Amino acid sequence: MIASPVPRQVLSQLLQRLQEVPAVALLGARQVGKTTLIFDLMKRLAAARPDQKPPVYLDLQSERDRAKLAQPELYLADHQDRLVILDEVHLAPNVFATLRGQIDQMRRQGRRAGMYLLLGSASIDLLKQSGETLAGRISYLHLDPINAAELPQAIGLDALWQRGGFPDSLLAATDSLSLRWRHDFINTYLQRDVAQFGSRISPQVLRRYWGMLAHQQGGLLNTAQLARNLGVDNKTAASYLDLMEGLLLVRRLQPWHHNAGKRLTKSAKVYVRDSGICHALLDIADKEMLLGHPVVGASWEGFVIENSIAAAGSGVLPYFYRSAGGAEVDLLLLWPSGKLSMIEIKRSLSPKLERGFYSAAEDLKAQHPNLQQWVVYPGRDSYRLQEDVMAVPLEQLMAQLQS
Repeated sequence: MIASPVPRQVLSQLLQRLQEVPAVALLGARQVGKTTLIFDLMKRLAAARPDQKPPVYLDLQSERDRAKLAQPELYLADHQDRLVILDEVHLAPNVFATLRGQIDQMRRQGRRAGMYLLLGSASIDLLKQSGETLAGRISYLHLDPINAAELPQAIGLDALWQRGGFPDSLLAATDSLSLRWRHDFINTYLQRDVAQFGSRISPQVLRRYWGMLAHQQGGLLNTAQLARNLGVDNKTAASYLDLMEGLLLVRRLQPWHHNAGKRLTKSAKVYVRDSGICHALLDIADKEMLLGHPVVGASWEGFVIENSIAAAGSGVLPYFYRSAGGAEVDLLLLWPSGKLSMIEIKRSLSPKLERGFYSAAEDLKAQHPNLQQWVVYPGRDSYRLQEDVMAVPLEQLMAQLQS
C-alpha cells in the first residue's frame, strides 16, 4: 500500500466557500482526514496569497490552544486580519456566540468572507447543541472517508471496500495493521469521543449496539428488537442510534414515501457507513474472510450506497423503495431539479433484474417519466440490460452522478 496523502475533492469546494461566506464548517468523523486537508489548504493559501498574513490554527484538543480562547472576544478581536481555523470546535462551545458577534462586526467593516474555518467531528444537528447557531453566516461541507472517485491508482476498489475509506486504514502496509487501526479507532470513539458530546453511555453497551448494527447491515430498523437485545427501553435504544448517526458513523436511509397510492415500507434501513469499520466490528480480517461471510452482500450494498451519495453531492436526497406488493430498489436519488435516479446493487458479475425492480420502476415512472435506471455490479464494462437500464461499474456510476 502507498503511504502518501490522498487528494480530496472537497478541497476546491472549501477554497471556493471561503471566498463567498464569513465562516465555513468542515464536518466529518474523527480520523477522516480533516486536519491533513486543512494543512494542505494552508499551504495553498500561503502560495496564492504571499502578501497576506497566514491563517491561525488552533487545535482545541490541546490545552494550550484552548487556553488561548479563555477570553474568546479578546483573542478573536486580535486576529480579525486573518483566517482563524478552530479544529474540534465542539470542545469550546462558548466560542459560538462570540463568533457570531465577530462576524457581524467585521461585516459592518466591509469584510464579507473568509473569516473562520471550523472543523467538527459531528453532524450539524449535534454541533448546534454545543452553542449559538450561526445561521446565515456559515456554510457547511462534509468530508467523508475516501471514496472510489478519489482512490489512488495503486489501490484497487476491493481494498477500499474491505478496509474502508479512513486514510490510515486504507493506506496501512498490511491487512493486519489496517484491522488493528480500525479496532483502535472503535475503542477510542467509545472510550473518549462519545463522552465529549455529553453522553454517559457505557462503552461496553455502545460497543454491543454498534456490533448489532454491523450484523444487521442494511436491515430495516427495529428499535424495539435492538432495545430488547440490549436490555434497555426503546427510548434509550433510539437515543443511541441518534448519537451514532450524529457522529457520522451510521446512516439511516429513509424509505421513499411520495407514492400516496401504494403501501410503502415506513421503517428506515440502517448502515454502518464505513465498510471497513463494519468489517472490523465483525472481526473480518481480509478479503477472503469477507467473501465467505454472510454480510458480504449487505456490505457491498452499503459500500455502493455511500459512494453514490458522495458522488451525487449535497442537495440530493437518498431513499430506498419497498412496497407491500414486493416492489423494491436499493437506492433512489432525488435531485433538486426533481429528477430521480434509480440504482439497484448487485454483487454478481452477471447481474439479473428481478420482478421487484420492474415493479418499482413501473410505480416510479408514473411520477418520474424520465427516470434514470442503473444496476451497479463489480465488473469492468458498461452494457444495457434493457433499453433504459444500464449495468455499470461503481466508478462509472459515480462519474455519471458527478456530471
